[in-house]
Amino acid sequence: MTIRFVHRAILASLIAMSSVAQAQDLKQTAVPGHNTETSEQRAARMAWWRDARFGMFIHWGLYAVPAGEWNGRKDLAEWFMDQTGIARADYERFAAQFNPTKYDPEEWVRIAKDAGMKYIVITSKHHEGFAMWDTKGTDYNIAKRTPYAKGVLKPLADAARRAGLHFGTYYSIMDWHDPSQSPAQPGKHYNPTKMDLARKRAYIEEMKTELAELIRETHTEVLWFDGEWMDWWTNEDGRELYAYLRGLDPNLIINNRVGNSRAGSLAGMDKGEGVGDFGTPEQNIPARGFGPGVYWETCMTLNDHWGYNKYDDHWKSPAVIVRNLVDIASKGGNYLLNVGPDATGTIPAPAVAILGDVGSWLKVNGESIYGTGPTPFAGDRGSYSKTEKSGDGKPKWIPRWDWRATSKKGKVYVHLFEWPGKTFRVDAGDVHAKSAYLLADPSHAPLQLAQNGKTLEVQLPDKPLDPVDTVLVIETRD
Repeated sequence: MTIRFVHRAILASLIAMSSVAQAQDLKQTAVPGHNTETSEQRAARMAWWRDARFGMFIHWGLYAVPAGEWNGRKDLAEWFMDQTGIARADYERFAAQFNPTKYDPEEWVRIAKDAGMKYIVITSKHHEGFAMWDTKGTDYNIAKRTPYAKGVLKPLADAARRAGLHFGTYYSIMDWHDPSQSPAQPGKHYNPTKMDLARKRAYIEEMKTELAELIRETHTEVLWFDGEWMDWWTNEDGRELYAYLRGLDPNLIINNRVGNSRAGSLAGMDKGEGVGDFGTPEQNIPARGFGPGVYWETCMTLNDHWGYNKYDDHWKSPAVIVRNLVDIASKGGNYLLNVGPDATGTIPAPAVAILGDVGSWLKVNGESIYGTGPTPFAGDRGSYSKTEKSGDGKPKWIPRWDWRATSKKGKVYVHLFEWPGKTFRVDAGDVHAKSAYLLADPSHAPLQLAQNGKTLEVQLPDKPLDPVDTVLVIETRD
């Protein structure tokens, strides 16, 4: 005990000395809402995530057992408990049937890597409250309640890192199973839960126990929160949790849903109006992106559900996924694309095939995605038309899927979804071109270009090299 107290005293002294030194180094560019972290320090912490651009989301839990079907319904998945109103004790019985003997973390990582994805984020605990690792926070977990009898997160984290991928975990703040919370409409809906305020502090401490385990045992690099919209969870709660977690791992990256984010604006995150490090548009791509200093990531399903539904064959095509990825990157965002494994631990074959095709495109054109910034063409986030006819009377931007642009130092990548004929013409703004070629052309044969003021014209071959997206590279003097 004495030695432990001495170690704590020394650690506290070192932390205090470090804090003083850090305070002395602070610049005027401190990021609002992020304690003493400067914008430069934040950029360094976010660098790998920003450069990655493309990640795999995985929704996996007890809801995979009914596989979307219950009492004649075939449209269910991860919201099974809420959509059926099933009693907690009845839902718990799915745990006895959850035995993912075909789960192969190496195979999951191979699928993600072959798709060109650079990081993985998996559900550690969804709204159902079932933990996918052997946590001390609750015995309602995969190691204690299922025939599988062990956790699935650490093996996936280890496999990801062996393959050079980053690893993150999803965690729901709302818990449909926890006794501290009661259903909004008993027998009908759990969401949004009602908190017994006398139990709230104990519940938060339980959350901290579980989240500390994820940091310690899986070395998670991203904590992706969800289920934060209840009236009993506040931005103040989120700031407390954010500070606690960053104290455990200063390099941790945390999304905006750690606070009560649905009532706030993603665009306000760079002004200290939100909590967390990056915004999370869901199932949509913001038409105009966000301003400088705002990190964001669109999360999206590959079919129509996050969790496994055996009837859901409404898959996005490789072309749609590639163009979504390009559209997002052209606005400075990341794309987190979801798969829902079944109860055996198998990622559906159609998903694997589609992701493989996306990966084939990225093997040739990945340079135009990874580590890129948004379009450099002023006032044009790719190509959009503005109409005055929208429901709220405000101008509405409608995407035209003809082209988008990404950028790196010395290069602009023009993604040509629709072939413009023999000439690509653009208002280049402050971009000064010096040469051009097609990225998929192995010889990188130079294309004729001419720039008169801000008008840039590049002469193209008769046909595209890729029917989905042919990338025109413009080398610049900038």
